[in-house]
Amino acid sequence: MTGHASSRSCSPQSLQRLVLLGSTGSIGTQTLEVLTRLGQTAPRVVALAAGGSRLELLARQAVAWEVPVLAVTGGGENLAGHLRQALSTAAAETGRPDPVTTILAGPDAATTAVEAAQLGSGDTVVNGITGSVGLLPTLTALRSGARLALANKESLVVGGALVRQSLTRPGQVVPVDSEHSAIAQALASGRHEKGLTSPVISGRSEVRRLVLTASGGPFRGRSRETLTGISAAAALNHPTWDMGPVVTINSSTLINKGLELIEAHLLFDVAPEQIDVVVHPQSIIHSMVEFTDGATIAQASPPDMRLPIALGLTWPERADLSGLVVPNDWREPVSWTFEPLDGEAFPAVDLARSAVAASATHPAVLNAANEQAVAAFLGGGLEWLDIVAIDAAVVGEHEGLSSPSLDDVLAVETWARTRADELIAARNGGTHS
Repeated sequence: MTGHASSRSCSPQSLQRLVLLGSTGSIGTQTLEVLTRLGQTAPRVVALAAGGSRLELLARQAVAWEVPVLAVTGGGENLAGHLRQALSTAAAETGRPDPVTTILAGPDAATTAVEAAQLGSGDTVVNGITGSVGLLPTLTALRSGARLALANKESLVVGGALVRQSLTRPGQVVPVDSEHSAIAQALASGRHEKGLTSPVISGRSEVRRLVLTASGGPFRGRSRETLTGISAAAALNHPTWDMGPVVTINSSTLINKGLELIEAHLLFDVAPEQIDVVVHPQSIIHSMVEFTDGATIAQASPPDMRLPIALGLTWPERADLSGLVVPNDWREPVSWTFEPLDGEAFPAVDLARSAVAASATHPAVLNAANEQAVAAFLGGGLEWLDIVAIDAAVVGEHEGLSSPSLDDVLAVETWARTRADELIAARNGGTHS
């Protein structure tokens, strides 16, 4: 791993600060690769947050990037002691000092790290946390005034209205999900002065439709009748992307695309019925925007998350990623195909569309139920086909709230998780493994 040298440029850009949440996950590790490529123009990393399952990697990151604050949201007993030992080992291996002055531990550690950084409008928080636990750090980051490079789609799915209320200025959010980054890039070709990403809010828009592309996952083309007895190994074998287990399972059921539809609706203030999903197995077109004049603008690049991550750090400018991201090769024959989504085999997108239309809290219920169902499937306690069935059952029981507070959202989530667990246990004859 390559970090910054101790002597850094004193330009205004290099004095900007960065808090990286989910540093040991896929988004986090690739963010550090991008920062290495940015070199002296990169912001200074002032805090890292991780779940706690990869303490040695977290320690190596802290030493390499001279990070003073670490936050760990999980882990077992004597976590700080284990992390200190890992830091000592990493420092000895690299011949660098242990830079960590503060170790935060506990469920709220990531949020506390953002607060402790005392960020401003010139700083950035990258939220690469997986799951609804990313909501509170998102709200805290926005209230600080920092730019939010958002890869945690659950923040919006669970607390869209709360996210909107926490903005301190227009255009404060830069999406990092490849699909929403593609839409943000395509929107620059026309006028769309709405949503969380636009620096100008007038309500004017030339957008007719958003088109989210989906790889189709590992089971593309299969009928619902052939999707019985799916193993975790098969569902984790994604044909295009290298992602964490939860996101990969969500991609196999296409619930990830349903959550992305909800996210797109909230990010860009486009009605759910104006957002389509199309299957594009090559994963080169990452999403498209259809404008009112009939033009469709598409963003194309190889399936490499480092490109949207870099845009999250430098937006609206583009970084030189030569040698890091390999562009499309136009000298060789290539074919791109697009297929309609099979809603019968993969009903998750329609479920998400109905959830976001139902109430402000139905998406939070959908996400919470899905997290429980995915965990049960990965643990061997639920069939693959039952994941979305559990989601639909819990969503169907929810009555919905129109203007939820944070406490309301958290309570709704708790109810949804409990209810999902009950339904999972019922399918297992009363036991939930």
